[in-house]
Amino acid sequence: MSFFIAEHNRPGATFANRLEVLEMVRDANLTGIGEFYHDALRVLLTRLPDASGWEDRAIANTTARMLAQGLAAERHLEAASDLWTLAQNFDVVRDINDGLVMQDTFIALGQIDARNYIPHIVLRLDNFNRDHTSDIETKRRFQRGVVGAINALETFQDPRGFAPVFLASIGWYDTFVRTTASAALPNIMEDPTDIIIGIIRDPSNNPIVKYAAWRELLRSRAPHDSIARVAAVALEVGWLFSTSNLEFQRNLRSMRLSAIDVIRVVGVVDNSVYVNLQRSYRSSIAGATLDFEEMRRTLATLSASGSDEAITLLTTFLRELHDRRRLGPWTPRERQAMQMVIPALGASGTQSLEVRQLLTMIQHTGDYTHIEQGWARDALRQLGF
Repeated sequence: MSFFIAEHNRPGATFANRLEVLEMVRDANLTGIGEFYHDALRVLLTRLPDASGWEDRAIANTTARMLAQGLAAERHLEAASDLWTLAQNFDVVRDINDGLVMQDTFIALGQIDARNYIPHIVLRLDNFNRDHTSDIETKRRFQRGVVGAINALETFQDPRGFAPVFLASIGWYDTFVRTTASAALPNIMEDPTDIIIGIIRDPSNNPIVKYAAWRELLRSRAPHDSIARVAAVALEVGWLFSTSNLEFQRNLRSMRLSAIDVIRVVGVVDNSVYVNLQRSYRSSIAGATLDFEEMRRTLATLSASGSDEAITLLTTFLRELHDRRRLGPWTPRERQAMQMVIPALGASGTQSLEVRQLLTMIQHTGDYTHIEQGWARDALRQLGF
């Protein structure tokens, strides 16, 4: 390497001369030369102020990319601080930089495992996520930096990278950038439960972000008990977040419905679930129109649980409907609710005496139609009474 080093460092060498040397080294397919690339990077950083015209600047760009790629291939960790300096010199916030150097430098920091720079890259990606721009050229530059940051954080596989990469996956970028971020998430963390809970609970995140975080958790490799924890939070926040924005309301409802379905499958790990399932039922029946879908899923989840708390709620719902049938008002809404509550009790497997007595009363009292009595009769039969 002595010949290449001498040629690269000779006094009076131009940007073009030094690039020619680097190209010869690259084409020779040499290995174990991380220190050479590092020295060449130091020279480049020292000489950058001398790049006086567009030609020198273009050559410096090419040189910077080649050095970043070479250091990445050599896994030369000692170059970390100089690589970060290189990224700052070629930051895409300046119009003169096209983003490719920054992208390659971020990738190199990941490849050499420069973990001290994880907070720096996380902060930079956070800034990108906030710096929405409609200018086509600026967006193009920024997205190159974003892709480099995503690649680095995926390589680090550090939990600190999950949240900013997730936000990039639903951010203002073009589809290919969002897809790149989405594909990186499972490689950063298999079980992002705590981070997802934080995103869903964060009051500064709107329901679109919260619902997307819940869907991301379902896409992860988190175990069932973790999924059950997040489902409880998703259902809770689905009711706690108040908004008049119709799109936000739709996202909150979708998150609740999905969480209710998941709770039915994976079970209840937090008794707060019962409070919020009760709220889902009562809000469904009290709205301007009966929310058939949310009520159906809520009752099915309580029935599948079969716990004492679930049976108590189902029994309470049926007793309330029974009182309304006798005392009024009784509308098609209450009848539809009863048509779902009774089969839910029938499928629950409960052996509650109170349930048996209530269903028997409904089956025999003249307050109910023959069809309504049939619902009670079928539930009793299903329960073995």
